[in-house]
Amino acid sequence: MSEKMIDPNELGEKVVKVLKTIYDPEIPVDIYELGLIYDVFLNEDNDVKILMTLTSPNCPVAESLPQEVKDKVAEIDGVKSSDVEMTFEPPWSKDLMSEEAKLELGFL
Repeated sequence: MSEKMIDPNELGEKVVKVLKTIYDPEIPVDIYELGLIYDVFLNEDNDVKILMTLTSPNCPVAESLPQEVKDKVAEIDGVKSSDVEMTFEPPWSKDLMSEEAKLELGFL
């Protein structure tokens, strides 16, 4: 029985879709639109690595939010493993938010 080939683009879209279901508890916008996800890496073994930040290093969800991201991405059918790397370089700013998020929060 051969493993079904998984289209990396399709899997990447699934990862983004899941990221858009995770919200910063203090801001009513998902973490993807908020600009907290800096990059999503997917290798040929379907290991996913996410480079993300928080709105502040002192964010009250500094422990739980990255774990939630890791767990939810790991549950995606086809993902072999997930890892989240936190960075504060460059620091998060409102400029990283999508137009949709800025509109939602009244910044436009």
